[in-house]
Amino acid sequence: MLNIVLFGPPGAGKGTQSERLIGRYNLAHLSTGDIFRANIKGETELGLLAKSYMDQGNLVPDEVTINMLKSEVLKHENAKGFIFDGFPRTNAQAQALDSFLGSINTEITMMIGLEVAEDELRDRLRKRAEVSGRPDDADPQVIQNRINVYKNETAPVKDYYEKQGKYIAVDGIGSIDDISDRLYAAIDNN
Repeated sequence: MLNIVLFGPPGAGKGTQSERLIGRYNLAHLSTGDIFRANIKGETELGLLAKSYMDQGNLVPDEVTINMLKSEVLKHENAKGFIFDGFPRTNAQAQALDSFLGSINTEITMMIGLEVAEDELRDRLRKRAEVSGRPDDADPQVIQNRINVYKNETAPVKDYYEKQGKYIAVDGIGSIDDISDRLYAAIDNN
């Protein structure tokens, strides 16, 4: 089973590249952001709770996120593998994910990190707000808070997978096709 954590700061292109990887490798896409947004739109209890954190640019608590993700993985019992997009965001989540995957006899194959400079991230998020109507991407203060939360709370997860020999850095600057080609090479050569 091919299980990939697609990693990077907000605006790095994880969602765009996930779609391409799903098609090429026939993987199930698990995006915590998409799952949260669906729950927010449906005004579920989880959605309202998640929204209160997301509106401030903060992470949704681990326990809520992990339980939601377990449920989504179990819905895809015949999957050839998964792309985890936006998860894990903390070392505690990474450990919980490893434990859960071990309980169903699989593991993370690799974490691929899309590396993009902060100025480029801010530009991409502003453009995404204009195109997709995502208000969380329009406010410069929320954008900076999301980048700061990523650097302080999420970036350390890279070290967790590096210690396991599973982290691969990929340049996230360039055309969508160029970045996709770099991702394909990273996966195919592993």
